[in-house]
Amino acid sequence: MIVKVKGLVKRYDKLVALDYLDLEVAEGEIFGLLGPNGSGKTTAINCILSLLKYDKGSIEIFGKPMSADAYDIKKDIGVIMQNVAVFEALTVYENVHYFCSLYIKDKAKVKELTEEAIRFVSLEEYRNFYPKKLSGGLLRRLNIACGIAHKPKLIILDEPTVAVDPQSRNKILEGIKRLNQEGATIIYTSHYMEEVEQICTNIAIIDKGRVIAKGTKDELKSMISIGEKITIETYQGNENMVNELKAFPNVFSVELRDNRLEIKSNRGKNNLVHILDYLNKNQISFGRIVTELPTLNDVFLEITGKELRD
Repeated sequence: MIVKVKGLVKRYDKLVALDYLDLEVAEGEIFGLLGPNGSGKTTAINCILSLLKYDKGSIEIFGKPMSADAYDIKKDIGVIMQNVAVFEALTVYENVHYFCSLYIKDKAKVKELTEEAIRFVSLEEYRNFYPKKLSGGLLRRLNIACGIAHKPKLIILDEPTVAVDPQSRNKILEGIKRLNQEGATIIYTSHYMEEVEQICTNIAIIDKGRVIAKGTKDELKSMISIGEKITIETYQGNENMVNELKAFPNVFSVELRDNRLEIKSNRGKNNLVHILDYLNKNQISFGRIVTELPTLNDVFLEITGKELRD
């Protein structure tokens, strides 16, 4: 395992931020930490990096105990935190060059890696810009370049797409996948479930400082009862129809609101066919039909009873 966290406890007076947290990250994967704001994601990352002292537990990285002075471990880690950390007085090129030089001493190699990192995040035309002249999305991409320029084996990204435009978000996600393809192991924290579902090979959902579910996205979805969500537009719905649909095999939830019939069903064949047959037989006209497979948000909602973005 690249990262192994066992029984991690972190308290702030009476507040328990991490409650015997266990995590294992295998080499070569993109490991997603999914959870709402305040769930313990950032605290866990800060403890893993030895930026925070913790009360109990153990942390190993690259098979070695992690500590504040474990510089042999830290030199192979790249960190991109939620808050952008670059120097306002330095240009894009100078920022990336400076952070790379903290790890690499060969001047020619630093220059080579700096250029490569700037190309990687597509900031070539902004190389002489100062951070205050960059948009939020470009600034985040600069932050990533500073964190990955020295070619770390382990890259930790904490909410890297917060408050960025869709184009920059896509570039960031594409870049993360490329870094992984080039051999980096990645820990990716987010409360944006779509991003985690899109790029992560394994996922841990955390809440109140502990892991409440873990696995691949398909394994997580198999843990819940929802197999399909069906939404049907109809202006002829009534309470009797809702009650009769609730009695259908596999159906466990039916709601009628704003002229939309929302049905959640267990896994089963021909759920939609049976529902449409019922509507036709009862001469209930309907319009647009949308069927959806369960998402990670459904997993979180069923396990915890609240939305990811609460």
